Amino acid sequence: MANFDVAVWKNGKVRMLDQRALPHEEIYLELTSAQAVADAIRAMVVRGAPAIGCAAAFGMVVEAFRLAVQGPPPSWPEAMAPGMAALRDSRPTAINLVWAIERLRPLLYGNEPDRVPDRLLCEAESIRQEDIEACHAMGRLGADFLPMSAKRTITFLTHCNAGALATAGYGTALGVIRAARRRFDQVKVYATETRPYWQGARLTAWELLRDGIDTTLITDSMAGHLMMRGMVDAVVVGADRVAANGDAANKIGTYPLSVLAHRHHLPFLVACPLSTIDLATATGAEIPIEERPAEEVTHCLGRRIAAQGVQVFNPAFDVTPAALISALVTERAVVPAPDSAKVAALFDEPVAD
Repeated sequence: MANFDVAVWKNGKVRMLDQRALPHEEIYLELTSAQAVADAIRAMVVRGAPAIGCAAAFGMVVEAFRLAVQGPPPSWPEAMAPGMAALRDSRPTAINLVWAIERLRPLLYGNEPDRVPDRLLCEAESIRQEDIEACHAMGRLGADFLPMSAKRTITFLTHCNAGALATAGYGTALGVIRAARRRFDQVKVYATETRPYWQGARLTAWELLRDGIDTTLITDSMAGHLMMRGMVDAVVVGADRVAANGDAANKIGTYPLSVLAHRHHLPFLVACPLSTIDLATATGAEIPIEERPAEEVTHCLGRRIAAQGVQVFNPAFDVTPAALISALVTERAVVPAPDSAKVAALFDEPVAD
C-alpha cells in the first residue's frame, strides 16, 4: 500500500496532507499551533473521524511546545484551554476529535510540568500507532466475515472515503477491502462520487488506484441500479460516530445505501474503531449533525452551478439505524445486528488476535 502522511508530527510541526488538492497534487502543510490545526480540520484539509482524532492530538502537542518556548506556563490546563476549545469546536460530529482531546487532557496535570509537551507527544504517537493497528485488525476481521462465493470473487460498493486518508493508515472500510484481497481471487470496487464534496471521486478512487484495486466510479444515484442488476456483493462504509445502540452517523448519503442494501439482501457493514463508538450517546437521534457551507452545493471547482438565490440545506452526515446494519466491524470483533447490549459488550471483550 502506498504511504503518505495524513497528520503526523515531524520536525516540531504538525505535517498534514492537504486533501483539498487531491487527486491533482500532493501538498503538505506544516502547522505550528492548535488554532492552525483546528482551522485545517474545519476546512477539510484533513477529514475522516480517526484522522481528525490524530490531528487533534497533534494539535495539542504543537500548542504545548509553542507555549513552552519561554518555559512551562504557571498552569498548563489554563494555558491550553483556548487551543483545546478551538480544536473541540472545529467539527461537531466526529467523536474521535473529543475522544483524543480527553485522552491527552490528564497529562496536563501532575509533577514535572516541563515534561508536559513530551508526555503529550508520546500519547499522540500512541494514538496514531493504535489506529493503524486497529485498522489492520478490523480489516482482517471484516474480510473474514464476508460470505465466500463459489468463484472467490467479490464486488464492494463504498461511499465517501474511509481509507488511509481518513485514518492514521490503511483505513476502516477500505481496510476491509484491502484485506479482502488475501481471501478472494478478485476484488472489485464501485466508489460513489459522494456529493457534494466528492470524497469518493477525489480520494477513494485515488487511494484504490494507487493500490492497483479494480475501481469504478459511479454517481451517488446509481447505487440502486447496480444492486438491482446484481452487480454488488457487499456494501462497506466507515463512521464518524456510532451511538450506544449501534446507530451510525456517516457521510450524507449512507442511510439511503443501507435501505437499498436491505431491500436487495446485501451485507451492509460499518467499519470503525472503538474510539468512534460513543457510549454517552444513547441513539443516533442524539448525534449532532454538522451543516456545511452552502457553497459546497452551489459551486463546483470554484464555479457556480446552481441558480442564483436558491436556498441550500447541506448536512454533512446522516444516521443509519442499527436495524439496517448487517454488522459493525471493530478491531475487537465483528458485531452482527448490533444493539445496545452487543455494543456495550465490545468494551468488555479481549482484543481479537
